[in-house]
Amino acid sequence: MKKTQTIDPVWEKKYSQGHSQKYPWDAVVSFIFRNYPRSKPRHEIRVLEVGCGTGSNLWFVAREGFQVAGIDGSPSAVNFLKQRFAEEGLTGDIRVGNFLELPFASDTFDLVIDRAAITCCGRSAAKQAIAEVQRVLQVGGKFYFNPYSDSHSSYRSGKTGPDDVTLDISEGSLQKTGQICFYGKRDVEQLFDQGWQLLSLQHLELTEQIEPKYLVHAEWRVIVEKAV
Repeated sequence: MKKTQTIDPVWEKKYSQGHSQKYPWDAVVSFIFRNYPRSKPRHEIRVLEVGCGTGSNLWFVAREGFQVAGIDGSPSAVNFLKQRFAEEGLTGDIRVGNFLELPFASDTFDLVIDRAAITCCGRSAAKQAIAEVQRVLQVGGKFYFNPYSDSHSSYRSGKTGPDDVTLDISEGSLQKTGQICFYGKRDVEQLFDQGWQLLSLQHLELTEQIEPKYLVHAEWRVIVEKAV
């Protein structure tokens, strides 16, 4: 498989300068509590986050008693997360790496989280990343996929680059976040057309009413289950 860069260098720059988030995203909290298998004790349930950044989501998952693993392309982010875990007595398998080639065994995770990480790579790279997520999930395991929507104001303000990423974003909430791949409904569905069962497909929009241009933040919240 051809290796493809999955992280824009802007993120290592941000993390090396102290960018971090302390608390988890509310949608991730809901996904975990609604979808973890009740047939297992928590300490046997394995949760992976691709593009974990400084680990606010994994910090929450580990504190709730689950086994956690994470991968991110930024050494600074991973070092920050490892230090935070060490300071709080938490454990996790946290690695620097490319999530197009996940360094984990097949059929090992109950849940996988992607909170706007895969959306930072191109269309074909996303397809490869999701194939890897499918490989490492157990049959019946669930995946939370959270890309940005092509209804987002930032999509209209940028220019198209290689592999359908949008570059040089000048408006909206995604300025200074590097390259982003935006998704329509059909784009999302095509990512999960083989070996997956689509459980939930939500499209969320928030419109800033104070700004004269009424800027729109738009994203997808997708939950799928590995079928085979």
